[in-house]
Amino acid sequence: MAKAIMLQGTGSDVGKTVLVAGLCRAAKKRGLKVRPFKPQNMSNNAAVADIPGEIGGGEIGRAQWLQAIACGVAPSIHMNPVLLKPQSDVGSQVVVQGKVFGQAKARDYQAMKAQLMGAVLDSWQKLGEDADLIIVEGAGSPAEINLRPRDIANMGFATRADVPVILVGDIDRGGVIASVAGTHLILPDADRRMIVGYLINKFRGDVTLFDDGIAAINRFTGWPCFGVVPWLKAAALLPSEDSVVLERLTAGEERALKVAVPMLGRIANFDDLDPLRAEPQVEVVFVPPGQRLPADAGLVVIPGSKSTIADLLAFRENGWDRDLEAHRRRGGNVVGICGGYQMLGRVVRDPHGIEGSVKEAEGLGLLDIETVMEPEKTVRNVTARSVHFDTPLEGYEIHLGATAGPDCLRPAAVINNTDDGATSADGKVFGTYMHGLFGADAFRAKFLESLGIKGAGIDYRGEVERALDEIAAHLEAHLDVDAILAAAR
Repeated sequence: MAKAIMLQGTGSDVGKTVLVAGLCRAAKKRGLKVRPFKPQNMSNNAAVADIPGEIGGGEIGRAQWLQAIACGVAPSIHMNPVLLKPQSDVGSQVVVQGKVFGQAKARDYQAMKAQLMGAVLDSWQKLGEDADLIIVEGAGSPAEINLRPRDIANMGFATRADVPVILVGDIDRGGVIASVAGTHLILPDADRRMIVGYLINKFRGDVTLFDDGIAAINRFTGWPCFGVVPWLKAAALLPSEDSVVLERLTAGEERALKVAVPMLGRIANFDDLDPLRAEPQVEVVFVPPGQRLPADAGLVVIPGSKSTIADLLAFRENGWDRDLEAHRRRGGNVVGICGGYQMLGRVVRDPHGIEGSVKEAEGLGLLDIETVMEPEKTVRNVTARSVHFDTPLEGYEIHLGATAGPDCLRPAAVINNTDDGATSADGKVFGTYMHGLFGADAFRAKFLESLGIKGAGIDYRGEVERALDEIAAHLEAHLDVDAILAAAR
């Protein structure tokens, strides 16, 4: 069995995902066969991992997909055995080892955890069969002791699998001394003994100014410090998983093309926009509820949704439908991806109540199509070709529902000789079920050119690889990586 080390946070969004990715890349560069693992993840940003011997694939968190890339290996359903995808009034969809297991409200899910721990440990065992090292990412914080009795994400897993833990504190949000020392104070003795040290993340300025802080934490906890990680700009190039990050992307420097993206309540796979954000001439603005879609946007992208009908109703409540109509009158372009594609049609029907109690909702009417939600879920990686620009595409599909209508006779792409998506008669509006299309460099360049913008010729996947290398080097410079690896067991 492989050795392992686990990173747990003093809270959510402390940077565990990027730290694990960076440590995975650092371990890979040292010649180790390293794998990422997150027992339980909650996110609507999912990726597709191929399942050997099966047609199609399984869902894992987008973060574990990124961490697998950092390890230089193909993503596996065993890297994230339990994925919770929040929906609307039906709670969360529970995905176990890549497949939909069911739906559960928060209280019901707590009762399911004992059963799910078996799947977690099964995936853990399988992942360790072909690895030297596993770097585990926790979820939220072990200090949530009210959840400890049935925990499978943090100390519940660490104690069962006997994995040592490094605690991560985020100094950027303030109160890091209290959060680290407070975690030490309230953890049960058995859980406290699992922690072999801590590190401080997202420091700005002169690191030596925190020397007294480290001394204070050491005095309160007795834990060694593995280092202080300064803020690194390269981390922003990596796909983000949690929608909390969107609150920091609501405005930016004015550029040649403004892309407006409504922040849907159940927004999914918003990292589809990351390749556009990387373009120097493109400003991507995520528009929160209550704010108007900017009138100076040249492009509106309606992203994926885990609850299409609920988000469609909220779209109208926010008045974004009127903003979108005005955008079209000005000659603006619109792209819908997955759930956003479904919203662009005349109607979305849910006769089986898959998403909730509302069985039908009027669409935005920009495409002459209709969508019917169906129980069977499409989950697969795909290679395709753009119909609009005759360029190769590579991405993935994760969706419920089938879409048809006259505008589907003008598809957006061809996937395995099958048409995908739809386009308006004037070519200004199109939708697709395919995630990841903006990551295709040739397509992105041609698409921007059609909007009068010259792309920068970015090799987006290459940029992600370079960012991972930079993060690994950054961690090697500011953490005692030798000591972290030595702590694994």
